[in-house]
Amino acid sequence: MARYRSTAWRAVEFAAMRYFKSDNTAAVSAEILQALGAANQGVALAYGADRWSESLDAAFGKFFGREVRVFAVSSGTAANSLALATLCPPWGTVLTHAEAHIERDECGAPEFFTGGAKLSLVGGAGAKIQPRDLAARLAWFEPHVHGVQPRALSITQATERGAIYTPAEIRALADIAHEKGMTVHMDGARFANALVAQQVSAADLTWKSGVDVLSFGVIKNGGMNAEAVVFFDPARVADFEFRRKRAGQLFCKGRYAAVQLLAYLETGLWQRNAERANRLAARIAAAAPQLLSEPFATNQVFMKLGDERIAALSGEFGFYPWGPTGSGEARFVCSWDTPEQDVDALCAALTKLR
Repeated sequence: MARYRSTAWRAVEFAAMRYFKSDNTAAVSAEILQALGAANQGVALAYGADRWSESLDAAFGKFFGREVRVFAVSSGTAANSLALATLCPPWGTVLTHAEAHIERDECGAPEFFTGGAKLSLVGGAGAKIQPRDLAARLAWFEPHVHGVQPRALSITQATERGAIYTPAEIRALADIAHEKGMTVHMDGARFANALVAQQVSAADLTWKSGVDVLSFGVIKNGGMNAEAVVFFDPARVADFEFRRKRAGQLFCKGRYAAVQLLAYLETGLWQRNAERANRLAARIAAAAPQLLSEPFATNQVFMKLGDERIAALSGEFGFYPWGPTGSGEARFVCSWDTPEQDVDALCAALTKLR
């Protein structure tokens, strides 16, 4: 996938382009900045002993409707990798989709932080794992000392192709995993987008469906530099706190990460931002439904454009060609602050394509 460049991007490109490459390009929401400013007064105890950090468990517990343990980290990669390291020993394996972020986009971080645990890949349309495929993959493993043992299942919500898991679909996968003695991790980088798309509760989409640990995404949806790892069973926290410290993810001035997470939840920012991003993406999907290569669900739109159409659009719009080189597929992503006029322009361009 030609998604990343090794050389610096030119400033003129940013000025000229209408950007649909990623929700990581978005600005930080005003509510987050205001919360940071309000907390930036006087002294506060370090390393998570401040009053904001100490209120995270209660705030997230209210959001999810049960007792939880919550830990702030600086990125989704850190959240995923440290969570999986806590759930899976070095001789274990994490089952995940072949297109999962932990497989394609984290530079071996899960393997590094687990001390070498293997990622075992499962296929499936829409980057979703189906119960029959999970069961078939698990049947491959044998309980002997010569092979890695399945210890965790990691699913992504929403997936790397914009699809969503319903509570019933999560439950079906979790039941299979739990029967095998595995834990269930959810990569929720776009959890809010999936949540508002389904109009269900956060509880229904996580612990009530069998999720044990959630990487709770904030940065893609208006945050600055804080994500959360949420344990729905405090007993599973185990050595996570030591792993976080060893990985350089225990913030000295922890209040600044904590206030971002609190503002994101308590002001309803998670919902407002996700609803807007999804709504804008829905307009793009509706502009050329015949070109969709994946069913539309959240804030990502995948289209089979072909190389000529991709080249024609690339002069004005920034987006990623997707899939293998030459596949002719493209991905457009809307963020919480994507300008309406940029969506207008893209929709108009798509309707003119021949």
